Amino acid sequence: MDSPTPSPKPTPAMGVLPAFIFASRWLQVPLYLGLIMAQGVYVWHFLLELWHLIEAAFGSQEALQALVTSIGYKPDAPLTGLNETVIMLVVLALIDVVMISNLLIMVIIGGYETFVSRLNIEGHPDQPEWLSHVDATVLKVKLGLSIIGISSIHLLKTFINAANYDPKVLMWQTMIHIAFLLSALAIAFTDRLLRNNHQRSH
Repeated sequence: MDSPTPSPKPTPAMGVLPAFIFASRWLQVPLYLGLIMAQGVYVWHFLLELWHLIEAAFGSQEALQALVTSIGYKPDAPLTGLNETVIMLVVLALIDVVMISNLLIMVIIGGYETFVSRLNIEGHPDQPEWLSHVDATVLKVKLGLSIIGISSIHLLKTFINAANYDPKVLMWQTMIHIAFLLSALAIAFTDRLLRNNHQRSH
């Protein structure tokens, strides 16, 4: 005869003040909703730049001028059509938008799951792989790596268009990128030390 399944222990009742403090986490919800609206703005910007690129490819001088202005490109001679540099800068700008959008999704989903409430999407076919083991430290490492990727795109755009930048701008952008790299390495190293210490203690 099977032994009866033990009933789960009842959750102890929280005091008024602890319950109020714990409920304050819901104040973050408007922040995440604001990030979702910012995501919508990025989608609109991406589609607009892509449309200008397509129009310029078919010879639209107005779209070409809009692209040149948006990427800050200053050619030596007036442009009559797309060239390789303009296409490369526009594509890098589009990649930049995608990477920032990925960063927003990571912050929205990972932050909500970590600091507000469970999303209860276990077993969903579209559940992000990283979400199953996300915590505050993992989220910081992933955000750091995403910021490095975005910084790399910005730095590449600057170097391709280096003739239009002051040497001091190039130097500072490179130094800031190196600072991002060192910060991400420090966060990853600290996370590894903490995990190793946790495993040894058990």
